Amino acid sequence: MFTVRRYTASDQETVEHLHVSAIQQTGAYLGRGPWDDDVYAIEETYLRNGGEFLIGEDDGLFVAMGALKRTSAQRAEIKRMRVVPAYQGRGYGQRILDELEARAYALGYQTLHLDTSTLQIPAQKLYEKNGFREVGRDSYRQQLGPDSYQMLEVILYEKQLV
Repeated sequence: MFTVRRYTASDQETVEHLHVSAIQQTGAYLGRGPWDDDVYAIEETYLRNGGEFLIGEDDGLFVAMGALKRTSAQRAEIKRMRVVPAYQGRGYGQRILDELEARAYALGYQTLHLDTSTLQIPAQKLYEKNGFREVGRDSYRQQLGPDSYQMLEVILYEKQLV
């Protein structure tokens, strides 16, 4: 049975592992950097700042997560949506997204926004199915060595809450 609950400090190590392993599997992992500092400061970034961080469990096993981050009085960002690969396709990401949207609405946010890499096709489909519309693109550059780097393109999405 799949259940959704709020993050607790005892979840930290598992959150870090799922964050890294899920991105590595898509080929979008850029290594640890300032772009993922929030994963290592969940309570400060999300829970104490008008946001939320949810954990999804299947019969007590940690298999999914997602977060809501306040970006202004009217806007919040969907962040850190992850599902363990062996558990994808079961609707767990949808359940986490539904809970985050409900929480955003209850907190009075009017607009949700997010980004996902162009490599994450299932994530793009999930967001588009749920009314998120592409509003732009961006890219990130990571230095791999003295003379090499990797570029990652992301799609920027937005949704108005009714």
